[in-house]
Amino acid sequence: MNMRAWWLFATLLIALAMTAATPRSTKIPKAKPAPLTAEQRTAQALMKPMSLRDKVAQLVIVSANGDVYSTKSPDYEKYRHWVADLHVGGIIINNASQYGLVRNAEPHALAVFLNQMQKLAKTPLLVASDFERAASMRVTGGTRFPHSMAFGAADDLAATKYEGLVAAREARALGIHWIFAPVADVNNNPLNPIINLRSYGEDPEQVSRHVAAFIEGAHADAASRVLVTAKHFPGHGDTDVDSHLGLPRLEVPRERLDAMELKPFEAAIAHGVDSVMTAHISVPALEPSGVPATVSPKVLTALLRDELKFKGLIVTDSMAMQGLAMLFDSGEGSVRSIIAGADVMLMPPDPDKAIRAVVGAVEDGRISRQRLDQSVMRVLAAKISLGLSNKRKLVNLDAISDVMDSPEAAEKAQAVADHAVTVIRNERGVLPLAAASRPCLIVVTERRISQFGQRTIQEFQRRAANGRVISLDTSLPLVALEATAGDTSACSAIVAASFASVSADVKDVEPFLDKLAQGPAPLVLLPFENPYLLTSVPGSAAFITTFSSSLPSEIAAMKALFGEIPITGHTPVSIPGFAKVGDGIHLPARTR
Repeated sequence: MNMRAWWLFATLLIALAMTAATPRSTKIPKAKPAPLTAEQRTAQALMKPMSLRDKVAQLVIVSANGDVYSTKSPDYEKYRHWVADLHVGGIIINNASQYGLVRNAEPHALAVFLNQMQKLAKTPLLVASDFERAASMRVTGGTRFPHSMAFGAADDLAATKYEGLVAAREARALGIHWIFAPVADVNNNPLNPIINLRSYGEDPEQVSRHVAAFIEGAHADAASRVLVTAKHFPGHGDTDVDSHLGLPRLEVPRERLDAMELKPFEAAIAHGVDSVMTAHISVPALEPSGVPATVSPKVLTALLRDELKFKGLIVTDSMAMQGLAMLFDSGEGSVRSIIAGADVMLMPPDPDKAIRAVVGAVEDGRISRQRLDQSVMRVLAAKISLGLSNKRKLVNLDAISDVMDSPEAAEKAQAVADHAVTVIRNERGVLPLAAASRPCLIVVTERRISQFGQRTIQEFQRRAANGRVISLDTSLPLVALEATAGDTSACSAIVAASFASVSADVKDVEPFLDKLAQGPAPLVLLPFENPYLLTSVPGSAAFITTFSSSLPSEIAAMKALFGEIPITGHTPVSIPGFAKVGDGIHLPARTR
């Protein structure tokens, strides 16, 4: 064999050896998908006969106020069309408006309405509502729990867990399966016009603990299983624009989001929260384009799904809110939210248009069929996990009253309100008010919510036989406020009970109260809706607050004012220039 032949032979041997030592494929084998749960397998079977349009419709939740209508009325026809013709996936129960005031649904009428709709539904409806304070937030007759911030002031996790339990029981008794609570927003902006009392406070660790407790409570009773929702992702607390009216911007770096806003959502996910609601807010640190989080794949998919490993339902906030609607109509907003990673489109202003747009986007390839099926699977699996079926979708009307009218729950709600009362200032020991004194009570309300304050007046008059009551409206100019109040020089103390919200126009009320604070009678500032009011009326001799405008909070305020209960609350939010988180002056009850 000559040298050339030998060289070729050796090269061939080396090549064969290398081939034998090298794996046939360098591709990393794909991880096997997790096996389907029993609910997912059933959901998959339900999906197979569904048309594309019916699949999309399952992702739409429409709004109703729970009234019962004549089957010949336009209102009934609207709901019939949505349920029987469009085959929407569910309904959210909201408040109705009557004579300019908010009106809650009557429980039995609500249940009758839901039974009507469920009978029309081809696939059982998923019924939702914002039960942040259990059913009382949307339905009359439910347990009147205080706002979440009052739970933060009382800082009783067992009480928060109990509220979650009651919220779930009341919901299922009414035919509601999906609670849009707890609020996981950290309210660290005193000017926030929409979160405020709905938050547990401004300490992310404390908010996280209460969010987890509510979820645990709502999941505690298997017989009243509900879906619970952490909202509003990625955090609506540090904003000063109402997303119902405009597009808020959260201008903070990613490091701050990790340390503050995202903490409660991480806790919610760790404790098995079923769904997360998106916020119509712009967060440049997450989405540089400035579009709302609701339509951002970077926020809903990259962050919530991939980074935080959330596997449950993602639901948009109401798509009728201007934070989204000012940028996209029902169709485009729906398409973009699905592309971003949302599973459920909540309250699109035009459900027909929303469904048509998403169907068109799937047919055009803008949304893949696989992506659509992921969301439909989640919605149907959630319904199955709740025990919803055509045989088990109606409300038992006879059982409603036993659940809704619970003396034990009412007693515990009042205890939370009592423990939440917090005193930040008490100059000259003006609190508690002396039994034989001649105090004056000034009740300040906004015209649109003038039902507030009536119980405060009743409780005050019962305790202060020599007292005087003055009712004022935030719409009155300064001259009219002073004329209505009249001469207050004979008052032993003036209690200014304000039910004006953070967003209320109080440009004349604040100087009026500040002027009273300079008078001879000590001014006791008692805000029910705005715990930051002391910054606007700094001359007050005393500052006492409830962190809620609920009925139990009105009662608790009067009990504390007259020394009938000890005052033990700690503020869960800082009041700039006056108090830091955790502050509170403790006062014992007056010896009888």
